[in-house]
Formats: sequence, C-alpha cells, structure tokens
Amino acid sequence: MYQLTARDIRRRNRFGVLQAVYAAVGHSSRQEIARATGLSFATVGNMISELLDVGVLVELGYDAPGIGRPRAQLAINPERGMLVGVDIAETALHFDLFDLAMTVQRSVEIPVDPAATEPADVVALITRGIGELTAADADKVLGVGLSVPGLVEPVGGVSVFSPYWHWHDVPLAQLLEQQLSYPLYLDNPLKASTAAHLWFGAGRDVDDLIVVTLRAGVGIGVVVEGMLYRGVTNSAGEWGHTNLVLDGRECRCGRMGCVEAYVGAPGIVRTLRELAPSSPLIDADDAVTIAAIAAAADRGDAVALEVIDKTGNYLGVTVANLVNLFNPRTIVFGDLVADHLGARLLDVTRRVAARHAMTDPFAAVTLQLSTLPHNPASLGAATFALEGFLADRETFGSIAARRALRTSTP
Repeated sequence: MYQLTARDIRRRNRFGVLQAVYAAVGHSSRQEIARATGLSFATVGNMISELLDVGVLVELGYDAPGIGRPRAQLAINPERGMLVGVDIAETALHFDLFDLAMTVQRSVEIPVDPAATEPADVVALITRGIGELTAADADKVLGVGLSVPGLVEPVGGVSVFSPYWHWHDVPLAQLLEQQLSYPLYLDNPLKASTAAHLWFGAGRDVDDLIVVTLRAGVGIGVVVEGMLYRGVTNSAGEWGHTNLVLDGRECRCGRMGCVEAYVGAPGIVRTLRELAPSSPLIDADDAVTIAAIAAAADRGDAVALEVIDKTGNYLGVTVANLVNLFNPRTIVFGDLVADHLGARLLDVTRRVAARHAMTDPFAAVTLQLSTLPHNPASLGAATFALEGFLADRETFGSIAARRALRTSTP
C-alpha cells in the first residue's frame, strides 16, 4: 500500500485550504477555513502563509464582527497567473484561458477535419489554439491542462488509446513539448470533469461522488472519501464500455451492447433513427440532433419524448448498478446529452433506477444535473494545471526552506 510522505500530506493540506477559499466565493478567514477543512488552526496558518508568499492568496483587510479580534479576510489573487484548459473532442478542440480565480478570460474553438486526425495534425491544432488563446498573456501562463479522450497515462502524458482516432500509445506530451514551453498536464475527460466537480462543484459538499459524463463517449469519474479513484492503470471509470445489452448494438470499441452504444450521443441518434428513420430531427452532426430532440420534446413531439424515455430507461438501469456498486452520496450528470435533455432525461433515469437499485443505497443518493458554469472538461483540465502548480516542488519547496531558515536563525 502506498504510504503518504510528509510532502504528500503538505500538498494535500495546501489543496484543501485553497479549495475552501474557492468555495467561500469571495473571501474567508483563517478560522472559517479551519472549520471547513477540519485542519488545525496551526496547519491552516502555515498553508496560508505559503500561499500568501507565492501570491496565490491576498489579504483584503479585516472584518469587524463586533465581538473578539478582527479577522483577516483572504481571497484568491486572480492576477497571480493564467491557466489553460483544453477539451479535445471528436469534432472540435475547445480552449479556455482562466485567471487564478478560475474565471474565463478568453475562449477559442477550432474544428477538427475528420480527414486530418493523425497525432501531428492534432498537435498542430493544439499549438495553434493555445497560441491564439494566450497571445496577450503568454508570460503569465502557469500551466496547460489537456483533456484527451480515451485511456491516458498522465505521468508520461501518453494517449494510450483514443477511440475517436484509433491512436495507440501516442506520446502526446512529448510531441507538444517540442512546440510549447509551458508545463503540461494530461488526463481524460472523465478525470477532468471529476476534478472540476471536486474543486468547484458537487464534490465540495460530499466525499463520495460519481460524475457521469454523457457526450459522444460516456464514462464516470469516481470519488471515494474525497479522493479521485484512478485504478491501477488510470482506466477506472470506463463505465461506457461495460455491458448493458447482451449481443446488443455494436460499440465503436468493437464490443457488443456497451452502455455507450445506448446513452452516448451517437447511440441516442441511433435510437431516433430506429423509431423514425426519416425524422426531420436527424442531422449529420449528432450534437445538432440531440439539441433538436430537446427542442422537439419541449413542443410535445411524441417521437422525441419516446427517444428520451428509451434513453432514460437504459441510463436508469446502469445508474442503479452504480448505486449498488459504489453507494455514493451524489451522482452528477453533465456534458452534451445532460445539458440538452436535462430534467426530462433525469426524471426517467431516477424513476427506472429506483426500481433496480437496492432500497437503502438509492434512498441515500442524490441524482442531479451539473451546475458548473463552464465546459467541465476544459475547467477540469485547467484544474490539473492548477494542481500541478500547487504541487511544484521548486516553488513551494523553496518557500518552505526559506521559512524554516528564517525561523531557525537566532
């Protein structure tokens, strides 16, 4: 079993303190942070001193509660630097530039030519997008996070397998490092969306969480006792390629009857084609079709409502399995499909899951739609860059060493 080092514990405490400041939305005191994190006041004080020293936090002044000593109010310093989040998807690359308060300053989107998806082609698009995004702020960028579809080995920055473009063992970080000088942090959309929720969404309030990503590909991020669960090979969460229907539809992974083939965007479009082959809702772009289904359902269109009902039935069964397996406090549904089909899909899912899940675990879980204000994959990718900066041994190690030297000098 992996033993946490003193550096690991210090880094985790630093994350916890900063998460509490983000959650306060505005400002917070040392006392409030200690209550929110459960850390000792001394530990909180040390972490805050480090974060003040590197300019991540600023003191805004003191409150005047009327009783007791005034409390220094702390806030994120948005001008400390910039973070880039990149959502690499099948049809387009989405780039967001965040300040350190995680407010989007600029966005860029570049379409992907289906005929040009070799690693060199995508690297060129990523380089171009980051260049356009950071043209006015290149010297302020602290790091770049990339959400890469499929299986990713984050330590080496390798795209182990991408179902979109059939990549195998592509050294993406190495290829990008030849073009970019920023620190790079890679993982997949499941982990990115979950990181975004841990820092800025439902994960701030619960320790046992599942984030369901519903887009062209589908999957889950699992949080157990406040920690993102990765599995032995970082492939935990490939729920989309678990079996839902024996000998069912062919999935693009090559297997039959996968969850993704029924509740991913292409699977939902296939359900529509099976129900109404000549439906005017069908478009060559699956995202456009999903939006059309949602709009038609709002008008009471019977076919659109049946598509949502069938999809909710499939999703409800698989969600019941997640409840039985993980016993989470909250399951959050996000991304393209959930954004468009929203409450209608969730209502059916909840009703079906209640029939198939064990009674007590289902009574304890909350099913909800994502309320994140940004693209969850790009926000999560930028969060990886934030975590990388906060874990940087050169930056924070030197701070700790200087403080130790100051306090030990007679």
